[in-house]
Amino acid sequence: MRQGCISLGNVQCDNCGVVIPYAERYLVINEEDGVETESGKICCYCLNCSLKKGYAEYREEKGEQVLTFFPSESYSV
Repeated sequence: MRQGCISLGNVQCDNCGVVIPYAERYLVINEEDGVETESGKICCYCLNCSLKKGYAEYREEKGEQVLTFFPSESYSV
């Protein structure tokens, strides 16, 4: 399961190790062997790592770029 969160300044990215600054967005996801699962290890990813892994993307909505952590297949306009 994916959860988009806002950092309180004490969260560390499990991929690159950077401390996610206060009020920055990050992703919490259950993952096993690099694949999203319903149950598995809980991982925290900073925005950059989420984008690189394909867990986040920017979409065009109402003429604006919007960041989302929702998968493309569940997205409908």
